[in-house]
Amino acid sequence: MMKISLPYGQEKQSVDLDESILNGILVSQIEAYDPGKSQTELVKEALINPIDSQRLKDLAQGKNKVVIIASDHTRPVPSKIIMPLMLKEIREGNPDADITILIATGFHRLTTRAEMVSKFGEAIVDQEKIVVHDSGAEESLVKIGTLPSGGDLIINRLAQEADLLVSEGFIEPHFFAGFSGGRKSVLPGIASRVTVLANHCGEFIAHPKARTGSIAGNPLHIDMLYAAKAGKLAFVVNVVINSEKEVIHAVAGDCANAHAKGCEFLKSLCRVKAQPSDIVITSNGGYPLDQNIYQAVKGMTAAEAAVKPGGVIIMVAKSNDGHGGESFFNTFKEEKNLKNMSKRFEKTPKNETIPDQWEAQILARILLKARVIYISEAPDAMIREFQMTPAENLTDAVSLAREYLNNDQARITAIPDGVAVIVE
Repeated sequence: MMKISLPYGQEKQSVDLDESILNGILVSQIEAYDPGKSQTELVKEALINPIDSQRLKDLAQGKNKVVIIASDHTRPVPSKIIMPLMLKEIREGNPDADITILIATGFHRLTTRAEMVSKFGEAIVDQEKIVVHDSGAEESLVKIGTLPSGGDLIINRLAQEADLLVSEGFIEPHFFAGFSGGRKSVLPGIASRVTVLANHCGEFIAHPKARTGSIAGNPLHIDMLYAAKAGKLAFVVNVVINSEKEVIHAVAGDCANAHAKGCEFLKSLCRVKAQPSDIVITSNGGYPLDQNIYQAVKGMTAAEAAVKPGGVIIMVAKSNDGHGGESFFNTFKEEKNLKNMSKRFEKTPKNETIPDQWEAQILARILLKARVIYISEAPDAMIREFQMTPAENLTDAVSLAREYLNNDQARITAIPDGVAVIVE
């Protein structure tokens, strides 16, 4: 027997499986990678050697209003390491800089003070100016152009009025933008809900290039990169992290080219070959990425790439915050026919995209391929509204999957962290 453990919140869910029915365990090589340097050293080196850019301290010279875009509470960015180094570098170049940290909530709920303290530490929260972006607060937004796709490009006014706009972030595989990080700080990070909806339209989500690890020809990425450049995002600090949320690689510099270098590094470690199976077990990488069902759809896409049609996906995601999106939940509550749901979304014009449509569209696509058993702390009734089956633990879920398939010897693939791999 082999014990398979998956992250669940800040704990683990485990199951013992007979090795004879285990097709494979798909993990990235990130865990085996040893950078040979501390996390702080890696970020410092990136700042000292920016890609296709001046150093941040040089860019800051003569710039009075400086805005640093920071990821929100749903992203495990090691800001306690990155942010102090960025602040120090900016103030070396301009001791009098008026710095604002702008929390990029995108379409998520607003970040709480407690979450900011957890992210940055008490000192930064108490001493720095921090503003939480609200994508629906029209008075704090300004239109700066039109996206290649035709949607209005509207971003946070603080960013638009900044003399220098920079960002921190991390790079991971992303289920429709290809990779997180870089340009995503602006769109969706600090964009208006109108802009996010246009970018996340049904046509783009259905595009064959809008997949994990895919940037070239990806229409969402094209819009996002345009938004970052139009918003004058001058400098990024992006890191790659392991399962312990520790920095193993860092890049800094030009928002497009530094990010591309980071993506290349990550892709070299996290590509895995699918081992098609009747049952695929996966997670969303634990806290903070598995706080709700909405976010957990990301990890499910890794299982989608590995499960056989008609098979079963077992998803482990604590989801202590519930569904994560009212519109996302209501879509499934009101429409029970998944094919009709998918067709409607694909035909919906860009300017009529509804909130969370993209997440519902992708979950419907997954459910049309395989049944999903969902292990979480969310109410069972809520799980069932999403046409998934609730389970208390992995052992029960595996037994239930075998019952559904009527096969005690069903082959199993495990993907311990579904958001950490690109399944090809």
